[in-house]
Amino acid sequence: MKYYFLLIGTFCFMGFCQGQHATYKLKQDFINKQLDDAIDQIKILAQNTPEDLMPRTFEGDTLVTSKTNWWTSGFYPGTLVYLYEYSGDKKLLQLAQDKFKILEKEKYNKNTHDVGFMLYCSYGNALRITKDTMAYKDILLTGARSLITRYSPDVQAIRSWGGMKRNNPDVKATSSGGGWNYPVIIDNMMNLEFLLEVSKLGNDPVFWDIAVTHANTTMKNHFRPDYSCYHLVDYNPKDGSVIAKKTVQGAYDESAWARGQAWALYGFTMMYRETRDKKYLDFAKKIADFVLNHPNMPEDQVPYWDFDAPGLPDGSELANYKFNRDASTAAILASALIELSSFTKDTEQSLYISKAEKMLQSLSKEPYKAVTGTNGGFILKYSAGHLPKHSEVDVPLTYADYYYVEALMRYRNLLLAGN
Repeated sequence: MKYYFLLIGTFCFMGFCQGQHATYKLKQDFINKQLDDAIDQIKILAQNTPEDLMPRTFEGDTLVTSKTNWWTSGFYPGTLVYLYEYSGDKKLLQLAQDKFKILEKEKYNKNTHDVGFMLYCSYGNALRITKDTMAYKDILLTGARSLITRYSPDVQAIRSWGGMKRNNPDVKATSSGGGWNYPVIIDNMMNLEFLLEVSKLGNDPVFWDIAVTHANTTMKNHFRPDYSCYHLVDYNPKDGSVIAKKTVQGAYDESAWARGQAWALYGFTMMYRETRDKKYLDFAKKIADFVLNHPNMPEDQVPYWDFDAPGLPDGSELANYKFNRDASTAAILASALIELSSFTKDTEQSLYISKAEKMLQSLSKEPYKAVTGTNGGFILKYSAGHLPKHSEVDVPLTYADYYYVEALMRYRNLLLAGN
């Protein structure tokens, strides 16, 4: 496997090395205004966040925090790093580095697949921007080694939930979150970029091969004929056969949980960027077609929490954002579509960039964007964490802010490349 295929510098700026040109509707002033507002907000969030904890959400006028072993712990410092990249404000970098001190121990965490979110979104961005390999290389390598302990050559995928010892194929799978044999969720696609980049960083093909194998297994088993995806596939750990297909965080097993579709689009677009294997590009485009052409996609392009949830209101009614919309999904989709547009041309490119522009426009105003000084310092409002469990509904979330800022930065990079 030619894992070094795209080694152009240390970290290529999120795939935009090829210089695609298109007509962009959003202006530099608009993008800069959103990023400037994001800086104002995140500085407020920093003031409110205890030194030994990470921000998670803001509910009932109260900041909700987490320890570093919570899956979202890398997004807040990652957002700080992105905003430092934009502004050059070293205070932002210092705030991120302060959180790195408590986050670093997660490089040894073998109990979750989310170390990619934890370490790559934070340290990975810091390495890309600062080029400080002395500070960040070993942390990333150690974290990647921890992640691949969850890989099974029999299943050909990285286990998502539970410890690796829970490999009893006689346990009946349930949709309640327990009793899984070898669960793999679509979110896990987002951790593959971590492995691919570390493979290049450490000159080690093992990480690359595991990432590619996991992506191929996901492509084979996670998707329906219409290119919507299940949230979870449960495997027999002995032979890799599929036991069950579920949608735990969606409306029901056969529904299209919105954030899951966004993870899928982002993940396979990234796989094409890293490997240049056209099958990933073709697959990403089919996922995009499903999402963008879904009859339940609202006019403002901020999806409902599940495209197939029963009783969805008319999407033209902006007042129906409560209890239905997921700003985090729109942010992830916008970032993915901006990158996907750079790998396409003509009608496809115009479609992807125009939809991303609409998402960014919608997220950058009420009701989704918070007024500066409100919302506890979070940038966006109205995301949906786990609606079936009534967890984190209609609240700000760190990953919504992270991917929103990333999408703005990706769009800004397109504008700069076109000048």
